[in-house]
Amino acid sequence: MSTSDPTPETTDRVVEDYVFGVRIVSETDGRYRFEAPEHTDIAFDGLEDARLYADVYFDVNGFVEEGTGERGVPPEVVQAGKDTLAAYLVTMPWADVNWVASFYGTTPQEIDRYCTWVRDRAAEIRTEATKRDLE
Repeated sequence: MSTSDPTPETTDRVVEDYVFGVRIVSETDGRYRFEAPEHTDIAFDGLEDARLYADVYFDVNGFVEEGTGERGVPPEVVQAGKDTLAAYLVTMPWADVNWVASFYGTTPQEIDRYCTWVRDRAAEIRTEATKRDLE
């Protein structure tokens, strides 16, 4: 007689639920997983990084992260401009606002301003999608 263990219950919970099937889920290990259709798994140690990553995702109308380790930053992010690239870099585990400011040769306050612009554009995109019932 064979037995199988039941599928373990997950205690992951949705923290942010955006339009177009995009969401941020709190994992049992304290990390935050970004989820989007046809997007590779990616998780962040902090909720703010996960939210900013989602904002970058909306700012560029989505992008493919798979294989980025081999090929660098997704082309959609690079083509979107300096502010979007800065915001994307801030979300990487090896970078922070100070590192990105040094990379750009500017101040952390300027990088924070770039991130605010990305957040604002992403919020506008999500609001407009909801208004138009595009989901």
